[in-house]
Amino acid sequence: MPNPDPRGPKPLSDVLGELFALRGYGRLHATLELQAAWDAAVGDAHRARTRLGDVRRGALTITVDHPALLEELSAYRKPELLRALREACPDARISDLRFRIGRVDD
Repeated sequence: MPNPDPRGPKPLSDVLGELFALRGYGRLHATLELQAAWDAAVGDAHRARTRLGDVRRGALTITVDHPALLEELSAYRKPELLRALREACPDARISDLRFRIGRVDD
């Protein structure tokens, strides 16, 4: 039921929705969800050797710590990894994976 007085109390769901949007909790949750999906897809052996970047225009950037690992992930496992991420995080709308060499420890 809508509140006739705009200055009066608001429903809790509206207040929480505004707070989450203001603080960026939705984006944080989506990032954590994507990280968990990546960790499951890539496996224990390579989890610590990779770092997720941003999703831009549907492409997720992944930094890896060694050229041989980049070759393995981009040439041999890319379709499998992309499929796993799409299934686990359909709202992320990932259409491509882009790999690059770099430092992964922060």
